[in-house]
Amino acid sequence: MRRSLTKTAALGAAAALGVGALLAAPVAQAADGNTSLAEVLEVGSGMFDSNKGDFDILTKAAEAVLAAKPDSAVAVLADGDTALTVFAPTDKAFMDLASALSGSTVSSESDAFDAVAGLGIDTVENVLLYHVIPGKTITSKDALNANGAVLPTAYKGKNTKVIVLDGPIIRLRDYAPAFKNAQVILDLVDVNDGNKQIAHGVDAVMLPFKP
Repeated sequence: MRRSLTKTAALGAAAALGVGALLAAPVAQAADGNTSLAEVLEVGSGMFDSNKGDFDILTKAAEAVLAAKPDSAVAVLADGDTALTVFAPTDKAFMDLASALSGSTVSSESDAFDAVAGLGIDTVENVLLYHVIPGKTITSKDALNANGAVLPTAYKGKNTKVIVLDGPIIRLRDYAPAFKNAQVILDLVDVNDGNKQIAHGVDAVMLPFKP
């Protein structure tokens, strides 16, 4: 990502997001660090592997979008001075989506990526932006206190709703009722903690449309 994106492009993307206040959202804790999520996720040098619990497909999807659309708002992930929160689907989450869409089991990260890429670059971009909550650094503690919060995403006009259950369980409601709601993976929260950009792993890809 550091080679692929310039600071200027990232700042332009931040403006395109229309960063603003969250609706009925938790009060985010202060974070001073400016390490970007792009740096943490190594966007620009992503590699597929056999670990289904990390974010290789997400990283590759971001690379594909930025290669095709360098001015995409996805570039904001490289601007560590811009606060945001990402609910990041794991590789298994993407593999499950690819399997559901194809009707057959997708068992490798590369095959899952190919299936997702087959949706078209604009759709991939919108799906990625739907996982980004601009303007706030929402820690796991904030999320646990956010039951019922409606979070505007970086995909303009599309929101996700936080549902907190005993357990604790944090779920995110999207626009695909036939698919399961994404659930925050409690072992993968607060990625990049202490910085303005933070991520939480989720076990399903959130969709801003009905498949």
